[in-house]
Amino acid sequence: MTKSTHSALADSRNETIEIYINGEFFPRSEAKISVFDSGFLVGDGIWEGIRLHHGQFAFLDYHLDRLFAGAKTIGLDIGTRSDVVEALQATVDRNQMVDNVHVRLMITRGDKKTPSQHPSNVIGGPNVVIIAEHKLADPAVSDAGLSLFTATIRRPPPDTLDQRLNCHSKLHEVIALIQAVEAGADEALMLDPTGAVATCNATNFFMVRGNEVWTSTGHYNLHGVTRAIVLDVATKANLVPREKSFSLADVYAADEAFVTGTFAGLTPVRFVDGRTIGDGNLPGPVTTRLRELYAQAVSDDVQRRSGETSSPH
Repeated sequence: MTKSTHSALADSRNETIEIYINGEFFPRSEAKISVFDSGFLVGDGIWEGIRLHHGQFAFLDYHLDRLFAGAKTIGLDIGTRSDVVEALQATVDRNQMVDNVHVRLMITRGDKKTPSQHPSNVIGGPNVVIIAEHKLADPAVSDAGLSLFTATIRRPPPDTLDQRLNCHSKLHEVIALIQAVEAGADEALMLDPTGAVATCNATNFFMVRGNEVWTSTGHYNLHGVTRAIVLDVATKANLVPREKSFSLADVYAADEAFVTGTFAGLTPVRFVDGRTIGDGNLPGPVTTRLRELYAQAVSDDVQRRSGETSSPH
C-alpha cells in the first residue's frame, strides 16, 4: 500500500467529529457545501493546515500571516484575525480536542448565483469550513523513509500561478502525485521552469551536503511554516542553511534528504528516482538533529502561547 507524509494512525474518534461551517457545527456525515461554492466551481479559495499541541495551535502567527496575505492577494475579505482564532478555538473545544490534532481551515469566496468565475456573482460572504481531526503521523512512514519520483509536471512561475499562495488550485500537484504513484513511488518531486528542484507535491524538499542544508530558492514553492522553522534552527545544529537553485544531480549525490510539512514535521527520504540517498540508513544524523530542534521549537511556541492565554488581561 502506498504511503505518504499524510499517512495517519487510525482513530475512531474521527467518526463523531463535528465540522464548522460558517459559524455552525455539523456531524461529519451531514457537513455539506453548496455545489455553487466558488471553491468547488473554480478552485477560488485559500486554506491552512494547523496542528494543535497541548491545547495550543503551534506557530499560529505564521499561519495567520500567510492566510491573511493570501486573502489580500486574491481580494477576499475574511474578517479579522480574532474572528479566525475564535472559530478555530470553538472547533477544537466543540470536539474536546487537546493534542495530536490536525486542523484544516478552508475559506472560499462563497456561493455563486450561477457557475462562473466572476466574483460579482457571489451571493453573501465567504464560506468558512474548519475540519479538526485526531491525527497522529504513522511512525512506519518515517521509519521506512519516502520514495520520491521526479514528475514531468513542473511548478509554474509566479506570473502563471504564484506557488507561494496557499490556494485551492492544486491540480498540477495532484497530477504530479498520480505520476509518482503510478511509477511505484510514494510522492512526487517537482522541478521549476528552469529545471531546478522546486518542492514535492505536498511538502517542501531539503537535502544535506556536508554541513549545509539546501532547499529551493522559494520562488516556485509554498513557503511552508515547517520549512521556515527548519531554516531558522539549522544554525543551532552548526549547519549552514541554503535557499538556492540545485539540480537532480545534486540530489542524487546528497548525504541525506527529507521533506517538511505541518502534519508530519520532518520525514526522511530514502529513494529519489530509484537511487538510494546517502548510505540509506534512516534517519540520518542531520535529519535526526533537525527533528529534535524542530520539536523543541514547537514546544517553545506552545509554551509561549500558553503563557499568553493564561495571562490576565
